[in-house]
Amino acid sequence: MPNTPTFVQHAVDLLVLVAPVQVRAMFGGHGVYAEGVMFALLDDDELFLKADDACRERFVEAGCQRWVYQSPRGPMPTSYFRPPDEAHEDPEAMLPWGRLALDAALRAQASKAATARGKGKVATPKRGAAQPARARVAKERAERSGARQAEPRSRTARRPR
Repeated sequence: MPNTPTFVQHAVDLLVLVAPVQVRAMFGGHGVYAEGVMFALLDDDELFLKADDACRERFVEAGCQRWVYQSPRGPMPTSYFRPPDEAHEDPEAMLPWGRLALDAALRAQASKAATARGKGKVATPKRGAAQPARARVAKERAERSGARQAEPRSRTARRPR
């Protein structure tokens, strides 16, 4: 069942103290983003917050329910948890849980970037992001050298002396 617009607005209102958020529709639910990362999701009019090794235990100790989705291979547990019931009452009660989730999402993003750097990969800029000067210059050089190579010389032609 999709999320109702009223619930989506309620979730945004609950997370207002964590950071300015944006909500995007995805896979029949909604992703909640702040600071360039998805830190919460909405499914069936339920709010779930991202957790990682650093904060998962807090969610488990509070008795929070893990978001599990059904796949063709069976139930798939995720790293998202429903915050405690009292956190659904007001933004102040949601604030510590929302911060845990945002911090977990930012750690995951930093970890992915570090892994990519360690493998010698260059992080791909997001759509609409400005291209770094070094990458732009390298691309221009490659295009210039490629243009010279694109003009094949005749095998019988000799260079003038």
